[in-house]
Amino acid sequence: MQPNPKAATALELALIPVLQDNYVAVLWRDGLAAVVDPAVAEPVIAWLEQRHLNLVAVLQTHHHSDHIGGTPALLHRWPTAEVVASGADRERIPFQSRSVAEGDHFQLLGRSVEVLEVPGHTRCHLAYHLPAQAGEGAELFCGDTLFAGGCGRLFEGTPEQMHQALQRLTAFDPSTRVWCAHEYTEGNLRWAAAEAPDNAAIAARLAAVRQQRARGEATIPSSVALERATNLFVRSADASELARLRASKNTYRG
Repeated sequence: MQPNPKAATALELALIPVLQDNYVAVLWRDGLAAVVDPAVAEPVIAWLEQRHLNLVAVLQTHHHSDHIGGTPALLHRWPTAEVVASGADRERIPFQSRSVAEGDHFQLLGRSVEVLEVPGHTRCHLAYHLPAQAGEGAELFCGDTLFAGGCGRLFEGTPEQMHQALQRLTAFDPSTRVWCAHEYTEGNLRWAAAEAPDNAAIAARLAAVRQQRARGEATIPSSVALERATNLFVRSADASELARLRASKNTYRG
């Protein structure tokens, strides 16, 4: 996965929009690429081949089909690519070839990657943190745990787990870029503005996001600083408040 730890060119990142609202994040440098949570394969293969990139790694945050659905076909096209996933979720992600857990580190395209276990959305959900280094900023790939302006539904975890996970993910440097896996930002902020109508920071962010979406732009990546300032789930005082907010968001139809 890491043939050249001192690559000369800068790491580049982009998003491939797929399905209705999913994003597949792509990282590449010196002709080698990695992707995060490929829901489907065809647009990812086309994107990589158009740029003459060789896929060396797939990072999986959790087992849901709209995150792992494209991986088998990517492995058929690039059979030597490593699949990084939770070792505790091998039954649901059976094609993983690098099984990881909390606190593990590995090298990817000249960057160190830290593995965090952040259960809540699912019981084995992972996030991947790339600390800043040598002129390259910090990046956070958080799947469906932390969203721009929101958080994932609690399918297999508890409010306590989600609260802890969000506090961990937003304890990184404020400039850390946050790459979540869905374009849910406008909906999340519409709910947040209804929940906290006097919050000027949320209102301003919602207005900016509406302009971005009107131009057809992605609202991802976000940043740790922005989530600390405007994400009601991140700002919740405790698990009980988070549970109340999550129940409110689950039934919001605005």
